[in-house]
Amino acid sequence: MKSLLKVMLILGGLFALTFVAGRLLGVLTVENVQALLEWAQRVDPAIVFGLVVLLLFADLFVAVPTLTITILAGVLIGFPAGAAAAITGMSLAAGTGYWISRVWGQKGVALLVKDADERASLTAIFQESGPVMILLSRAAPIIPEVTACMAGATRMPFATRRADRNADTNARDTPRFAIATEDFLR
Repeated sequence: MKSLLKVMLILGGLFALTFVAGRLLGVLTVENVQALLEWAQRVDPAIVFGLVVLLLFADLFVAVPTLTITILAGVLIGFPAGAAAAITGMSLAAGTGYWISRVWGQKGVALLVKDADERASLTAIFQESGPVMILLSRAAPIIPEVTACMAGATRMPFATRRADRNADTNARDTPRFAIATEDFLR
């Protein structure tokens, strides 16, 4: 557990550094994002949609005010389009973080945790509790990116083969977060 916390805190710290750098440079302020989206709305609401997707995707690499962008999307282009843009951008960021970390994340974990047994323990712990962590992480800044990257680095399956409860012979691929939600709510 200690190794898992170590890796997640270091990863979270790296994401937090991008936020601090953006704030110190005055680039990623709430005011700048709001001004950009309001300008885009005057030009074309489709540009707002695209900017929201792009900004929320960029959150994987540079911390942006996610909640502000999501709320402004709804205010500027309406709930259905704003929700679609926010879900698309956040999903692209989470999926990209997962796949990048799935390819290169184990090397990073190996640099931080030298002992192979500790790495195996870290992987087992995250794969067991990771789906619930991913589900609950959406409510906090930086944590969604950390959990998406940890899921990839620990090679948590993107989807799980699971028998359909209504028909024993029918199987389907179920996203891990859906299984976690189901198990968590029981």
